[in-house]
Amino acid sequence: MSGDRPACRPELILASASPRRRELLAQVGVTPDRILPADIDETPLAAEPPARLAARLADGKAAALAAIHPDAVILAADTVVSLGRRLLEKPADADEAAAFLRLLSGRNHRVHTAVAVARGDRRASRTVETRVSFKVLSPDEIAAYVAGGDWRGKAGGYGIQGPAGAFVRRIVGSHPAVMGLPLYETLALLRGVGWRP
Repeated sequence: MSGDRPACRPELILASASPRRRELLAQVGVTPDRILPADIDETPLAAEPPARLAARLADGKAAALAAIHPDAVILAADTVVSLGRRLLEKPADADEAAAFLRLLSGRNHRVHTAVAVARGDRRASRTVETRVSFKVLSPDEIAAYVAGGDWRGKAGGYGIQGPAGAFVRRIVGSHPAVMGLPLYETLALLRGVGWRP
């Protein structure tokens, strides 16, 4: 994606098709050279804690691409939303999206976002947990949000950067992590493997 990469800097590959992650990286001056979404099995293991699931998936995506592109720096991430011990994955359809919002209405939940980098045999990762509190949602608010389609492809059935931002009463933790990429941790990990903007 970047045609003017310095010769001394390794190629940066983002293992995600998420436009939100690209936007977040752009905010801090990071432009991946290539976008190559990693294709791995994202099925949760039995009784797997949400934070561990997020970390395992981010690490797996980074490792999968590092095996193919050993000279590049691979950046991968994964976001998991949990309500208590229940995982709220990407809704399969509008009915499930509405069901998720009814569950989240008036309650606190957690967003676990893991970021992983790989360069050859070097691996590093961090997982960030953010607590999010939703206001009580009316049936009309839920119906309007679901009809708008912003829930598609989003863990927990909502995106905080869109209309659902109006549902959030409070956040304790990292706002960019809820959007899909904790920026402070991401930049620290990239520097750790020798990549700098």
